[in-house]
Amino acid sequence: MRRQLIVLALLAAVPSAAVTAADDTKPKLVMKADKAREQAQKTEAEQLEKARDAAADTASREADALKRQQHSGWEDAQRDKAAAQFNDRESREQKYLREAKDAAKKERKIPKP
Repeated sequence: MRRQLIVLALLAAVPSAAVTAADDTKPKLVMKADKAREQAQKTEAEQLEKARDAAADTASREADALKRQQHSGWEDAQRDKAAAQFNDRESREQKYLREAKDAAKKERKIPKP
């Protein structure tokens, strides 16, 4: 009888041990899932921060490139000087052409000796 009680108690304990083991693994899986979720959020935050840094670096490089492309005062002065010289040369050529045309229109009198 005593043996039957012990066997009965063991048989009753085995299913409860299986349930307890299942209950023990469930919290472990939940903890692993929580850790994985936290890791994923951390990784996503790091990637977002890296993307923001890269965007800021790109914007600063673009601003530097624009500054280099803009003309300085010296370049503007040189361009204006070259345009003025071109206009002077053109007006001088126009003057010579006009004088040549005027001279061609006049009748030339050859002085008598």
